[in-house]
Amino acid sequence: MSAVAKDIASRILTFREALNEALRQEMARDKRVILLGEDVGRKGGIAGVSRGLLEEFGRERVIDTPISEMAIAGACCGAAMSGLRPVGEFYYSDMLMFMADNIVTSGARLKLATGRTAPYVLRGRDGSKPEDGGPHQDSYAAWFAHIPGLKVVMPATPSDAKGLLAAAIRDDNPVIFLEQIPLYGVKGFVPAGEHLVPLGKADIKMAGTDVTLACVGRCVHDALSARERWAQRGVSIEVFDLRSLRPLDIDAIRASVRKTGRLAVMHEGWASYGISAEVIACVSDGPELLLRAPAQRVGTLETHIPASPRLAAACLPNAVRLDAAISTLVG
Repeated sequence: MSAVAKDIASRILTFREALNEALRQEMARDKRVILLGEDVGRKGGIAGVSRGLLEEFGRERVIDTPISEMAIAGACCGAAMSGLRPVGEFYYSDMLMFMADNIVTSGARLKLATGRTAPYVLRGRDGSKPEDGGPHQDSYAAWFAHIPGLKVVMPATPSDAKGLLAAAIRDDNPVIFLEQIPLYGVKGFVPAGEHLVPLGKADIKMAGTDVTLACVGRCVHDALSARERWAQRGVSIEVFDLRSLRPLDIDAIRASVRKTGRLAVMHEGWASYGISAEVIACVSDGPELLLRAPAQRVGTLETHIPASPRLAAACLPNAVRLDAAISTLVG
């Protein structure tokens, strides 16, 4: 094995490990970075993302909080206003509803109202793992992408997880950082040392010429599988990872659709009033007629995720509905 191959092999990390590395490196780099949330210390946080940080940085910087999401969001906003750069953890994206007043009324408005910034990150689990079913399985990303003053990020790969989290911690705005539940064990190459992925910069995971498949989070992996299936039929799909939902990389989206002329948007979350509608509107706005066929939306059905794993899988965006959307586009 060559030295380059050995180096790559040694840097294969899980999504979970990549997040941990980003937190560890940013806390070591900047003493203003603190971590707070339910069980972030002794228990190592959700999915073990913060494991080992309490031992390394101590109780003043890794803070186990009471079970109060509202308090976590308020503490993050107040700490940020006092000069710290807090990272708050929530268990599921449902919990953002408890945090909404402090996120929207305080954090998102602060710069407009006072000229001061609130540089904090709220990170936690989003979306569904069908076998879990039931409560805490919906995705609310579009709710918060709707709010001026917030940034909303959803990585799909370990490398992007590390780079986007580090960039979010350094950003001078409040950032909602969503980690999709099925991705924690996904493995991939992660650069060592400082690694930053700019917020609001999309990424073409695989280039193509016939269809732009814009997606985010775990749907990126579904899109890559679909690309392989459709390549056998002679259809070339460009897998376009949004990475950030706010801000959207509108110029890059338009450039991709300008090339392909066809667009499908796949995301976990309700299709109506959602991310896909905004992406399609961005492509349709302006003097250029970029689309040669009506754009397609592939999202969660109009229901909350059921407790039954089989029903949950049917409600979520899946290969059957994605293939139907692509078939509509290519005729």
